[in-house]
Amino acid sequence: MRHSYYSILLTIILFSCSTTRNLPEDETLYTGIERIEYVNDSALKHTEAAWDEVKAALAYPPNNAIFGSSSHQWPLPFGLWTYNAFVNRQKGVGKWIFNTFASEPVYLSAVNPDVRSKVATNLLRDYGFFRGRVTNEIIPQKNPRKEKVSYRVDAGHLFTLDSIQYHRFPWVADTLICSTEKERLLRAGAPFSVVQLESERNRLSTLFRNNGYYYYRSNYITFRADTIQQPGKVWLQIQPEEGLPERINRQWYIGNLTVNLRKSNRTRLQDTLQIRHLQVHYNGTKPPLRPSVLFHNLRLRHGDLYSQEAQRLSQENMARMGVFSSVDMQFVPRDSSATCDTLDVVMNATFDKPLDVEMEVNATTKSNDQAGPGLSLGVSKKNVFRGGETFSVKLDASYEWQTGGAATGKSAEINSWELGLSTALTYPRLMFPGLDTRRFRFPAQTEFKLYANQLNRAGYFRLLSFGGSAVYAFQPTKTSKHVFTPFRLTFNMLQDHTAKFDSIMEQNRALAISFRDQFIPTMSYTYTFDDAAITSRRHHTWWSTTVTSGGNITSAIYALFGKPFDRQDKDLLGNPFAQFMKVTTELRNLFKVRGRTHVATRLMAGVIVPYGNSQYAPYSEQFYIGGANSIRAFTARTIGPGSYHPAETTFSYLDQTGDVKLEANVELRFPIVGNLYGATFLDAGNVWLLHSQADRPGGELTIKDIWNDIALGTGLGVRYDLDFLVLRLDLGIALHLPYDTGKSGYYNIPRFKDGLGLHLAVGYPF
Repeated sequence: MRHSYYSILLTIILFSCSTTRNLPEDETLYTGIERIEYVNDSALKHTEAAWDEVKAALAYPPNNAIFGSSSHQWPLPFGLWTYNAFVNRQKGVGKWIFNTFASEPVYLSAVNPDVRSKVATNLLRDYGFFRGRVTNEIIPQKNPRKEKVSYRVDAGHLFTLDSIQYHRFPWVADTLICSTEKERLLRAGAPFSVVQLESERNRLSTLFRNNGYYYYRSNYITFRADTIQQPGKVWLQIQPEEGLPERINRQWYIGNLTVNLRKSNRTRLQDTLQIRHLQVHYNGTKPPLRPSVLFHNLRLRHGDLYSQEAQRLSQENMARMGVFSSVDMQFVPRDSSATCDTLDVVMNATFDKPLDVEMEVNATTKSNDQAGPGLSLGVSKKNVFRGGETFSVKLDASYEWQTGGAATGKSAEINSWELGLSTALTYPRLMFPGLDTRRFRFPAQTEFKLYANQLNRAGYFRLLSFGGSAVYAFQPTKTSKHVFTPFRLTFNMLQDHTAKFDSIMEQNRALAISFRDQFIPTMSYTYTFDDAAITSRRHHTWWSTTVTSGGNITSAIYALFGKPFDRQDKDLLGNPFAQFMKVTTELRNLFKVRGRTHVATRLMAGVIVPYGNSQYAPYSEQFYIGGANSIRAFTARTIGPGSYHPAETTFSYLDQTGDVKLEANVELRFPIVGNLYGATFLDAGNVWLLHSQADRPGGELTIKDIWNDIALGTGLGVRYDLDFLVLRLDLGIALHLPYDTGKSGYYNIPRFKDGLGLHLAVGYPF
């Protein structure tokens, strides 16, 4: 079989030295864009949308293009070689090779540079460059059957808006336009842009439809432009089309609402329930969805003016419950009279399958000779209480066995495993007295959860964790989100431990306390601001802050019964509980430099303060640093706290954590070719202890040492954007370690290769 592959490869090489041998006589091979020359481009660069669209109109990748590039090709045109070698094969292996590996030649006639130049010229005019022009030139190559294309883009003068008038709108519509003057997208002095004209037309249409004009559409609005009255300027008049039917200029009101609930498209509806102006048709002893839930999720009300926004929110609310496979809303005039202004609403909703099953299987191998499979299985039941609720059960299991020479002894001593079971009940609204009927414009959710997890770490310990939580999440605006967790209780119980583990605990008192049997009762609040949904902004900001309080409510209850709030011997059901305050904040910014080039920054800080019933913060709540989404020159949990560096002993695997965290990142993201992007970055940060510990010298945060304690790394990366996900490969290069390495100077990496970190990940790091 191997000889057959060699024969195929040899055939391709011998009979395909030319990539043009089998081209039609009247065709030439297109080999890409030689160059794009820009003339008078200062204004074109200012109007980035025009810049990008002109380049996109001219772009056309040749054969063997590098990541879709129009100018760069891979050096070995294997697809064209295969085409020339097997194009005349009609059957057998040769035909299979042709169909599998050959690439059809890209002819210059298919690229059609003249048409592309005209399209690009029209795009210039769409963006106000009325005198702009794009021309092309064919560039012959050494092989006369190959040709490149060169384009010349002359932007010319950029026309700007001068006078803007809204003319001939009915008085109600004109009043709406005047009341939203600050929201207008067309301003005097702004560059003329067909895109902005269309955006303003859509804005007006949405404004009218949100105020009762159900039949209004954006294409009913026209523009008149004059470039003669003032040279280089555009006089613009915005007006409705002439001869529009009277119903389009009429405001409409909501009449009766009818909801048809079907379990399938073939379900016959035989039962009816009337609640005020809401009529529900269904089949069975009771509606499959409670009428009160329907009423609160439908934002359309009898007697209100029709609103496109209310319709959109009603449909989104229905879809957000996750119980329907399809939702369709129809608006029907109550009668055909000339004076009718009432729309009756009919919603047809078909239920989705009641059960969802998800399963994930994986296998891992580790450098410590541990290998084994993992399984995650989840089952969800929808619409549990006829209110859109979801009840879910999830099982997570993994098993790793010793594969090396150390695989001797009892199973629990050489094999690691983890088994977790969790249940959750999720409501698509806030389940709290006084808030359960409140209507939010954006998503709101309540989740009650119970979970248990059993972990066996071979040769060290077996740990049982269980608990529960209640989480409320709501989004009052497009950019703001609140998550409040009034209750989360976790209990950690160390069930078994070995002599090796005990020796580690004796040498690390803080670690020993964090592993003790204890309750961790917490409540937390998170606020997140994210303006990514506002696409009109050039730069974007994301900011999130979380405040977590541990054990304070429990201590307050003790205080009511006479025990001091800061007393250190309080317990819950016979076990101590953790008491701490934790605050984390993170700020991200994305600055658009030009085109597809951006600068991304991140600043984050966190502190956890144990007090009262706790001398040390719980191990699971402490901070760590490093990894693919942090300081990429170092692996996760291998830096800090402070200048502390553990000796290479049998317990050096233990995570390096701290009470304080500071981190800063900056990354330049730029296009390379096609969908391939590059990045260069600088990462800095560390974690520290609030108080000195004898077993972790140098870990305490001190102002005078903070700059030397900051770990610093740089690096390069590539990202391949597949639209639906981003594949990322980063090479981190260490510049400074916070501990003594035996090498003097700020760059204290003993060997260059020791300071390299390679990370393959999905998505951006921040």
